[in-house]
Amino acid sequence: MSEVHSGSDAPTRGRLSADRALRSGFGTEAAVYGTILTSGLVAVSSAHGETSASVLLTVIITVVVFWAAHVYAGAVARHGEVDGEVMGIGSAFRHSLAHSFGMLSSATVPCLILLAGTTRLIPDDLANSAALWSGVMVLALLGYIAFLRRGAAPWVRLLGALGTAAFGVVFVVLKAFVH
Repeated sequence: MSEVHSGSDAPTRGRLSADRALRSGFGTEAAVYGTILTSGLVAVSSAHGETSASVLLTVIITVVVFWAAHVYAGAVARHGEVDGEVMGIGSAFRHSLAHSFGMLSSATVPCLILLAGTTRLIPDDLANSAALWSGVMVLALLGYIAFLRRGAAPWVRLLGALGTAAFGVVFVVLKAFVH
């Protein structure tokens, strides 16, 4: 017996393909963690008037080290027998690499803004502040997407976006007090 699809399935199919595209890197818990890490680095690194080049270098080095540690820890944790299945080190590494990609991708927007400051397209202070606020915006988007995936009502999606963005706002407030 064949299944007949009505036009009402189109939004579901669209949501599922967007979900698949985002889940591969940007829409993951690693992306949320990476964005929070990046926001903290930008806040602390720029709090004492550092140049955007210095902040960018700090962010890149630290995020890459944390990402590598995350990949390594994931590979070690998955290697061997887990839930009755044996996973070789190569498979464990590949799985961990794919799972952790969001940590790197989450630093892209703030790093591009910091690069704009480094190349003097925008002033250093503006680049540092915009990079910090971009983390808030990325977190809001990630929170919204998480609740969208679960089919939550629009008001719940907005609350999810606000709740996730609040982690970034903490660093904006921190920078204001430290600066």
